[in-house]
Amino acid sequence: MKYEPHGYQVYATNKIIEQSACGLFLEMGMGKTAAALTAVADLLHDRFEVSSVLVIAPLRVAEDTWSREGEKWEHLRYLRISKILGIEKERIKAINVAADLYVINRENVEWLVGYHGKYWPYDMVIIDELSSFKSAKAKRFKALRKVRPFVSRIVGLTGTPAPNGLIDLWPQLYLLDLGERLGRTMTGYREQYFLPDKRNRNVIFSYKPKPDAEVSIYHRISDICVSMKAHDFLEMPERIDNVVQVTLSEAESALYYRLERETLLFFPEGDIDAVNAAALSNKLLQMANGAVYDEHGGVKKIHDRKLVAIGDLWESANGKPLLIFYAYKHDKERLRVFFEQRGIATRALDSSADIVEWNEGRIELAVVHPASAGHGLNLQAGGNIIIWFGLTWSLELYQQANARLWRQGQKETVIIHHIVATDTIDETVMTAIGRKENMQAALMNAVRAKYRRVGA
Repeated sequence: MKYEPHGYQVYATNKIIEQSACGLFLEMGMGKTAAALTAVADLLHDRFEVSSVLVIAPLRVAEDTWSREGEKWEHLRYLRISKILGIEKERIKAINVAADLYVINRENVEWLVGYHGKYWPYDMVIIDELSSFKSAKAKRFKALRKVRPFVSRIVGLTGTPAPNGLIDLWPQLYLLDLGERLGRTMTGYREQYFLPDKRNRNVIFSYKPKPDAEVSIYHRISDICVSMKAHDFLEMPERIDNVVQVTLSEAESALYYRLERETLLFFPEGDIDAVNAAALSNKLLQMANGAVYDEHGGVKKIHDRKLVAIGDLWESANGKPLLIFYAYKHDKERLRVFFEQRGIATRALDSSADIVEWNEGRIELAVVHPASAGHGLNLQAGGNIIIWFGLTWSLELYQQANARLWRQGQKETVIIHHIVATDTIDETVMTAIGRKENMQAALMNAVRAKYRRVGA
């Protein structure tokens, strides 16, 4: 297929070529992979400024997206792409294949750094989903940090640079500029721009920006980071967000509130125990969905309120395909049983063949975990209705999952249903996602590309 890029894609490609370090905050569905590959082809074979390129990506994207995009466009088909995936023997074999691009999943970055030792061969690195390097304590960040001085060109691609707030930015920017803009240490970054927020005596759980910190941070990174919003450049489909409320019975609510208050419920088959705040949040989310794991891994069913609501949504869809996002394995199983009893088969989108069938309209009901469909999958041809059966705290997962259908090429209005159990943690999660989206929007606006829609 002949590549006829949008003007903003040309702009992004030129940014990668012109700058040795670049953060491209492009929202989902804007074709950042093709834009990056076009820059790579130019740098490799026209300008001869790099000799070996490493792409670090989520596993599903590493397996499929980069090679598929290379094969799709005429001007990129000559690029040789080797996938450093699979067992160690297969990864080593892929490393020793002569190629232009080497693609590896982010979980194996530490292994790759260790394998090469002092002889790092990749003079250009592209991090697809830069926000997956938002933790300075993560092994993948520490490993890449070691070899960063040996990389002459680096590109960070993401649509969600600050999924949990500005505190996430330091590790990502450090990999781009080695601390030039936000400081060389995470501690220094926190001390300069943040104040302790939630704490328990000497233990600090979260930080909040100091007054004017946001403006200062945005200003410091604006020369190296470029933001582009899909609605500025693309004809995005209309999107309708809907909250479907369900109410627990008095008995069900009593169980929920007892666990919330006492962090322990007793059942003959096994107790439900939340040992800390994170575990309690997890258990409460499960209870809001209708079932919860006990201490032995068994599933204690609490209610079917969300299942009944999703049955109503199925009927109102009048045969249109549904993409349902679940949070826990017991959610998936309960959904399977619920629909099977009604003669409806559920499908997981686990393979390329599944994705093809979905996009051809041959799957009525797909039940998917947001982490498995969060990056790089184009599903807009198969349907336009999303249902969040189980909510997520992760803004990144939430936005990426929604973008599987709400993206360029979608022909219908996208409807996103959120099933929320009233007076439960579900309501807190919805509020938190809204706050994080506001912070994310502020960042994206602050480093918005000066480029505007062609012809505007």
